[in-house]
Amino acid sequence: QVQLVESGGGLVQPGGSLRLSCAASGTIDTMYAMAWYRQAPGKQRELVATITRGGTTNYADSVKGRFTISRDNAKNTVYLQMNSLKSEDTAVYYCNADLKRLGALGTSNYWGQGTQVTVSS
Repeated sequence: QVQLVESGGGLVQPGGSLRLSCAASGTIDTMYAMAWYRQAPGKQRELVATITRGGTTNYADSVKGRFTISRDNAKNTVYLQMNSLKSEDTAVYYCNADLKRLGALGTSNYWGQGTQVTVSS
């Protein structure tokens, strides 16, 4: 079994910062692309940022210059540093990963359970 567990969400004032973490555990051979998504109330889930195993990153236009995605391959962990937070960043943030399980022939995609981020004064 494989699990992705997010942490680091919470309540923060506008202009503040939060750092999300997502640790993958279980029978993992190799982690490939990892990503953060978010879903606000009444809206569809949207892609926030992606990072390849080699460290190439991409961001949604709405978070460019404010959010930074990074990863630690040795720890099977991906991070999302969120600065200059705005009320419109309020959402449940989900971790996503493509990975190869031990003994598997190909890769599979996994989601975390989500962590709530609320930006409010």
